[in-house]
Amino acid sequence: MVRAGLTAERITAAAADLADEVGFENVTLSALARHFGVKDASLYSHIRNLQDLRTRMAFLAGGEMIDRIAAAVAGRAGKDALAAFAGAYREFALKRPGRYAATQIRIDQSLVATSPALRRTAEITYGMLRAYGLEEPDLTDAVRLLRSTFHGYCALEASGGFGAPRDVRRSWDKAIDALHITLRHWPREGQQDHDHD
Repeated sequence: MVRAGLTAERITAAAADLADEVGFENVTLSALARHFGVKDASLYSHIRNLQDLRTRMAFLAGGEMIDRIAAAVAGRAGKDALAAFAGAYREFALKRPGRYAATQIRIDQSLVATSPALRRTAEITYGMLRAYGLEEPDLTDAVRLLRSTFHGYCALEASGGFGAPRDVRRSWDKAIDALHITLRHWPREGQQDHDHD
């Protein structure tokens, strides 16, 4: 490729593609410079350093992921919305492994507030969970449960960690069923015995 038109956006998109091919941790500025046919130094007028690039990748991938999730959950509620959200999450994690890894990095909180993609992710996720009648601090607890369940399942599936003969998709569907039941009967803060239906 030629150097003309090199921008932070083009570099970030190329880095995300490379991450899907070789793994997020294996993306380097040198590899990107070779991809564009330029010297490493040429990238520094667009990208401050590797951490800056990784943050940009996280925002790019986060935006792509929430776009897919939003499209999947549109017009759905309750268990249908949860299943659609989870399915879009899993598909992105398995089909775009480098991009997905980028969405899991810790980002400086001062930058999080500037990201429309991350704000939209919170709005869609919390909106889905509010349909279960949850309010803070239960909302945050429920988000953490969903994220850890989805991430753990996808990480194990991607690494071949499920060895039993049962189809992993059937187990995934059961996990979503179990999460739905849990969310409907959430042990609310200060009202541990209250059953909300």
